[in-house]
Amino acid sequence: MQPGGSTGGEYGCKDQGHPPATRHQGRDRDAPSPSPPPFPSPALSSSEKPEDDEKQQPTADLPEGPLVEILSRVPYRSLCRFMCVSKPWLALRSHPKIRERWPHTLSGFFYLDSYGLHKQFHNLSGSGPPMVDPDLPFLGENSDAIAVQCCSSLLLFQCYTMTSEGDRCDYLVCNPATQQREVLPPIVLSHQDDAPSFSLESSVFLGFDMAAPSSFLVFVATTWHFNKSKEVAIYSSETRRWTCVQSEWDDGTMLVGNPGCVFLNGTMHFTACGYGHCSSLVTVDAEGKVWRNIEIPGIMTDCDVFTPSICHSQGRLYAWGLDHYDCQLYVWVLEDYDSGKWTLKHTVNFLEPFGRQYSKDELYDSYEMFAIHPQRNVIFLTDGKEMTVSYDMDNQKVHIICTFGEFLGGQPYTPCFAEWRSDGH
Repeated sequence: MQPGGSTGGEYGCKDQGHPPATRHQGRDRDAPSPSPPPFPSPALSSSEKPEDDEKQQPTADLPEGPLVEILSRVPYRSLCRFMCVSKPWLALRSHPKIRERWPHTLSGFFYLDSYGLHKQFHNLSGSGPPMVDPDLPFLGENSDAIAVQCCSSLLLFQCYTMTSEGDRCDYLVCNPATQQREVLPPIVLSHQDDAPSFSLESSVFLGFDMAAPSSFLVFVATTWHFNKSKEVAIYSSETRRWTCVQSEWDDGTMLVGNPGCVFLNGTMHFTACGYGHCSSLVTVDAEGKVWRNIEIPGIMTDCDVFTPSICHSQGRLYAWGLDHYDCQLYVWVLEDYDSGKWTLKHTVNFLEPFGRQYSKDELYDSYEMFAIHPQRNVIFLTDGKEMTVSYDMDNQKVHIICTFGEFLGGQPYTPCFAEWRSDGH
């Protein structure tokens, strides 16, 4: 299969300094743009002058009826064009009553490598400003914080502070779309004399579900003994407190590091490995009361061949793994949550989306699938060297995202304009 599609459009990439790999023919850029719609304004009194129009504050008299209803259904890029019409249109487009009703869809990816997330963002629109400023200037004094995870719409950071008692590590969660942020209080262990011992990148997880955007969770495995998680701490943005509980997972359970977690239907899901369940899914609810082990499909239980990953799309849980020996990608969906029944969603030779053929002289362990579109049956793959593509599992269409190695995978970001609630805020 030869790669097709374009570098523009929903999954496109516009690489600065490089021509696009392929391109669809679109509307002539020199053609005149359609006239912008007029902004509805209240009737002027006889004492008002036309030059006073720009001094009017449209958000004060924001129409609550058809206009808000229409604009809440307009695509983001169309709304961006309204920014250039006039100041009143800019104010209307930025009004929270409209922002909160925008359709939320995948906007791009925060860069990710073995050192964690970078304050770099890959914009999938291919044109115009991205939905988020990757520098996150609103962090202020926490601008040097280290990004650990992007969970749907929120970012998790670690913040190191020098104190007289030594280094202290705090956690910060922020929403780039609303610029809301929250520094989490210190973790209080059930045995305060026992200092927590953990590797931040592999044991701290952020949980956020856009279906319930009013809250988030942070899950920390605070005590590890021979890589076994015993005591865990769960932070709730609603109570602004940590709850410490003892793990009820099977002995020997070892959580796979970020980004191997999913928060769905009020439950945290982690990929895990350990004696007796090499590739499994372990879950815990938001209150730390319901613990469960779900076996990942048998074809992916060989840890020597597969490194399984999980994500959610369209309200369901997915798991995937790459067999680098046979160049096969397997994508599974959890059809029945109660029984733990998985169904094979798709399988493909992962060289095909890149338009390449197998060669016994090459190694393919750098090829990876790193995300699934949250609303579509589209997956994202990289060769780990120079090329990144999207692949539609329904029609097998391929869109080239990058061909120069600037973007080789990351964590997906979907903007959310709802603010979470917390006591006292």
